Amino acid sequence: MKSDYLIELDHVTKLYATVIGVNDFNAQLKPGAYGLLGPNGAGKSTLLNLLTGQLVPTRGNVRVLGQTPRNNSSLMRKIGFCPGFEGLYAATSGLDWVTVLLRLQGVRRHAARERAEHCLAMVGMSCAMKRPISTYSRGMRQRTKLAQAIAHEPTLLILDEPFSGLDPIGRAEMTDVLNDWTERGHSLIIASHVLHEIEALTDSFLLICGGRLLASGTASEVNELLFDSPSEIEVDCSEPYRLASALMERELAVSTSVEPTAHGYDTVRLRTLRAGQLWTQLPSLITDNGFTVTRVRSADDSLQTLFNSLLKIHRGEK
Repeated sequence: MKSDYLIELDHVTKLYATVIGVNDFNAQLKPGAYGLLGPNGAGKSTLLNLLTGQLVPTRGNVRVLGQTPRNNSSLMRKIGFCPGFEGLYAATSGLDWVTVLLRLQGVRRHAARERAEHCLAMVGMSCAMKRPISTYSRGMRQRTKLAQAIAHEPTLLILDEPFSGLDPIGRAEMTDVLNDWTERGHSLIIASHVLHEIEALTDSFLLICGGRLLASGTASEVNELLFDSPSEIEVDCSEPYRLASALMERELAVSTSVEPTAHGYDTVRLRTLRAGQLWTQLPSLITDNGFTVTRVRSADDSLQTLFNSLLKIHRGEK
């Protein structure tokens, strides 16, 4: 069945006895790159296993590239999967392992060998590809898993915590490989609990907690949802105590504190429950009182704070 969507999740729930892995999950994703974000235990791996057909939903329907993934060998040829677990044969070399997996995809022996060498070189394994996997560091194993995932040129690449175990140089190199992958028109789903890993690849993401979808879209779109949500803001001001007092009098802040700085203007750190109202009234408050302000910064400029704020909203916290 032809579909315009890369992935369709229709009220998907996955139960492990009395434990909920994924809870009434709905999403329709068009081809592109997406980050699946959430803390450990949020349900990321369960969702990826549903997409690759390793798990069957307890309730609801999963479709990938218009097809049901369970026991679908033709669909699996279009998907590359880099799992979070090791799953490597210690006595085999990385080159032989990737070659064998390509052979299982129906690639001829010589072509499989050449393709395996090329993909291992792409991920920085040129010098170690003929060594036994038992001698590899964790980062080298991650690189090898990525090589096997992209070797058959899948339409969709699914990665579960692919940067785990990589040093900063390795992370940068893998980011370059994945950016090149998406620039060539391939789709990508990457699961991680580290937000800056996703920011380097895409600004489209799904944030999950407790198996539920908290938010989806770009960082700016989700920030619009948070415009009137609790927020922490810093203001560098010439008269920080008067500013703090004015904010409290207008009930624009629920708490304030003043922190000295080395550049002459102390910082007012405030917490507000109505960020939108504060941003609207702050310019006139500064002008009317003759304050000199050199910097205003919202912690919500980063995805990390956005992530934390959404989790608080999900838990009903202020």
